[in-house]
Amino acid sequence: MRNRPEPPRTELPHEHDLGLAHDMSVMLSRRRALWIMGAVGTTSVAAACSSGTGTTAGSSAPAAAASTTAVAAAPQETAGPYPGDGSNGPNVLVESVVVRSDITGSFGSYTGTAEGVPVTIRLTLQDLARDGAAGKGMALYLWHCDRDGEYSLYGRNITEQNYLRGVQVADDAGQVSFTSIFPACYSGRWPHIHFEVYESLETAVAGENARLTSQIALPQEACEQVYDADAGYARSVTNLAEVTLPGDNVFGDGWDAELATVAGDPKRGMEISLTIGVAEKSANRAEGGPGQGGSPPERPAGGTGPGGAPPAGPPPGGGTSAGN
Repeated sequence: MRNRPEPPRTELPHEHDLGLAHDMSVMLSRRRALWIMGAVGTTSVAAACSSGTGTTAGSSAPAAAASTTAVAAAPQETAGPYPGDGSNGPNVLVESVVVRSDITGSFGSYTGTAEGVPVTIRLTLQDLARDGAAGKGMALYLWHCDRDGEYSLYGRNITEQNYLRGVQVADDAGQVSFTSIFPACYSGRWPHIHFEVYESLETAVAGENARLTSQIALPQEACEQVYDADAGYARSVTNLAEVTLPGDNVFGDGWDAELATVAGDPKRGMEISLTIGVAEKSANRAEGGPGQGGSPPERPAGGTGPGGAPPAGPPPGGGTSAGN
């Protein structure tokens, strides 16, 4: 019998994130239900996760086809208060031009380009409801903060930008690829990328019924390499020194299925890669849905977290959390 999945964790305000402690036994038990959804293969990501520290690979190449060994299921996570999927304010998913590979620039009626260290994000989807088969035809919506730690459509001075958001449809190997910039580290959160997986493009552009909502953690070594190389990430250097992966309010109870592998260098560009196990929708969906996240936080004094005014209307799911 499949264990009941844990409900998505609701993020706390940035100023409350630091100093969270997590008992190791709790970390293991909370992810037990997720791990039994797929046979765990021996991968470099799992090795990095078990040590609790990320590593930067010297080189990598995308696989020609999805692995025949099913990976662990990616856990359901909060979408946070800046999803741009219609669950908390604006909805970019109903824009036809949101289906794109290069997400560095704004689209539609908006113009502007996000600056930062270039990165290619390569993700491989495995359908755990079909014994780990390639997630061919699934649609993935991806978004993340810019070099200043702000989210387009919500962040201070960028409410009329929609860059660093886009949708791709998985190919025959279950792979999607985005051209973007390396995300910043803002106050109180470990560097991360958000995503939602939909059964099809038609479902995704309807802006509802995501099969999975989760987040990707970035390895510390790669983050330090990028932030030290580009002066535009200066605040990320300070913010990263004040957070830890075990202390993060999203990844702190386990990140085995969420820690990416990063290759490359800041001058020539980085490459982020991860294989994502997508469990059945019924196993991923929890009360309140994946769009909860509450009102955006106030910018901490001296901090560099996302700012800007909260979206109009009540927060989805009745949530009160402010992190993302």
